[in-house]
Amino acid sequence: MVADTASGLVIIGGGPAGLMAAESARAAGVDVDVCEGKGSVGRKFLLAGKGGMNLTHGEAKAEFVQRYGARAKDIGRWLETFDADDLRAWARGLGVETFVGSSGRVFPSDLKAAPLLRGWVHRLRENGVRFHVHHRWLGWDQHGALRFDTPAGERVVQAGATVLALGGGSWPQLGSDGTWQPWLAARGVDVAPLQPSNCGFDIGWSELLATRHAGAPLKPVVAHWRDAQGQGHQRQGECVITETGIEGSLIYALSATLRDAIARHGHTTLQLDLAPDRTLERLQRDLAKPRGSRSLSEHLRRQAGIVGVKAALLREVLKTEQLNDSTVLANTIKRLPLHLKQPRPIAEAISSSGGVRLEAMNDALMLNDLPGVFCAGEMLDWEAPTGGYLLTACYASGRIAGQGAAAWLKR
Repeated sequence: MVADTASGLVIIGGGPAGLMAAESARAAGVDVDVCEGKGSVGRKFLLAGKGGMNLTHGEAKAEFVQRYGARAKDIGRWLETFDADDLRAWARGLGVETFVGSSGRVFPSDLKAAPLLRGWVHRLRENGVRFHVHHRWLGWDQHGALRFDTPAGERVVQAGATVLALGGGSWPQLGSDGTWQPWLAARGVDVAPLQPSNCGFDIGWSELLATRHAGAPLKPVVAHWRDAQGQGHQRQGECVITETGIEGSLIYALSATLRDAIARHGHTTLQLDLAPDRTLERLQRDLAKPRGSRSLSEHLRRQAGIVGVKAALLREVLKTEQLNDSTVLANTIKRLPLHLKQPRPIAEAISSSGGVRLEAMNDALMLNDLPGVFCAGEMLDWEAPTGGYLLTACYASGRIAGQGAAAWLKR
């Protein structure tokens, strides 16, 4: 098969990282073709915006950078090129104003993702970016050309430079399915295994609790856990009981720590304070009061403010004699042990960790073993909590990769 020739840049993947790479490369005067396996670009971006499009976060830059954990230093360099303020200014350039919510998260004024994406794609087209949907990447042929599965059959393209922005492994039905991993590994690229991030965990509830309380919110609660060095930590937030375990914003924020602990030990324990507004001493005193003819449920409601799913969780972890011991009951309310067995599958996760190791790339995000091939977005080996941090780093990496590819072509 004779390869088509694209003397400019071919970007594979139409998510935020790929589109930002297209924008920055086109601004540098490079011909750009964006190839997307699905029928339209930005599908995961649109899904993330269904509950209100969280673009970035308004916290101070020093704290912002630390959200990237072990990769804070690397991603801090990305953010020097394109940070949260730049993202808000960029959105304004598309006619979308933003505001900072009470949680510090930054949203479009209409809370919607679709108008922003439509305006962005329209501007890219006007600026000369060419889009090719239903172009699913199949790796490289023996001559190093890009292979695509298209409605018209297989197409082979010899690109001047390539940006891979293929996403991680979460939400595969939207295009991020991780099928690219063996193709890069076969060419010597160091790829860390993909793992779920910002995910829920399996506990293994009794049928009674799972049937009656799946979907029930737990709020407010304070999570207590220990890190790899044995240091204790705590964090207040909200979570949700699922049929198999637990998920929600508080759990997502801790998911990397919990996942890694399970990988080390085969399991881990998270403790929840079900009554953060009451001291242990107060609970012990109040629960020790005679309950007379009142049921345990009524006693918990009156003396501890514990009702519904919180009461059910106490019954889940304590035996009858323990439930009738006010000291044990008070201690468990303040430190309810949840034994986490495993993270939920990566396909259910909000995002993923693992991917192309940053050590396999130069500062322009070009692969050391594949000159002219750049990578951006969630397919790189980093992770961050929800709250706008994921999206901001995807934008920043896309800008760096696009600029790097343009510089490479102009050389």
